[in-house]
Amino acid sequence: MLRHGESTWNAENRFTGWVDVDLTETGEVEAREAGETLLAERELSGLDFDVVHTSVLTRAVRTANIALDVMGRSWLPVHRSWRLNERHYGGLQGLNKKETAARHGADQVALWRRSYDVPPPPLPPDDPASARFDRRYRGIPASVLPVTECLADVVERMLPYWEDAIAPELLRGERVLVVAHGNSMRALLKHLEAVPDDEIVGVNIPTGVPRLYELDDELVVAAEPRYLGDPDVVAAKAAAVANQAGAAAAR
Repeated sequence: MLRHGESTWNAENRFTGWVDVDLTETGEVEAREAGETLLAERELSGLDFDVVHTSVLTRAVRTANIALDVMGRSWLPVHRSWRLNERHYGGLQGLNKKETAARHGADQVALWRRSYDVPPPPLPPDDPASARFDRRYRGIPASVLPVTECLADVVERMLPYWEDAIAPELLRGERVLVVAHGNSMRALLKHLEAVPDDEIVGVNIPTGVPRLYELDDELVVAAEPRYLGDPDVVAAKAAAVANQAGAAAAR
């Protein structure tokens, strides 16, 4: 699985959530480097893919497109689902993380950002930014679309897609690439690795770095999951994610 490259609002340190922003130039470079890393792994170990899944948000879609082009796999079938979207940050979407911490207190922002089951304040349902006004969600009942989410909510809405779409492909022996977001990937990581609720909130997933899973016939992790690429680069990117809202909020 692969988290998208840096987005424009990542660069501005804003809560992005379901707001559809594009990649920065740095994000495009990260996507290309991810493709190069996966290509190198193919040459080293034979790793390849049969199918791709992304969210419906541009930053994930473009990361997948760029990486696949570098890999010479732009022809692979791609499936997109809102269930792989980033966590919905409700009324925090668009706000600068450090400014929000200064206004509400670092501990409150840390609770909203990193607790497992405490969502931020909801987005008003009639807000122009509501997903129910976005045509990419036109076939989804408004009652299902979130107006805010905690990580537990992301796990709940992501798992049906894993069970109905991704898992059957894996059980057929297909090799799957999932390109998504920090929190939807955290939700998937939690499921695959059986990470406890109180520990998953401290997991930081770096942008643009592929994480490899090898699963057995029952979709149980069969080998230690690992990030591909330079370990020092991976560690630095994970630390940058942790520090986005300031030291207290990153706890």
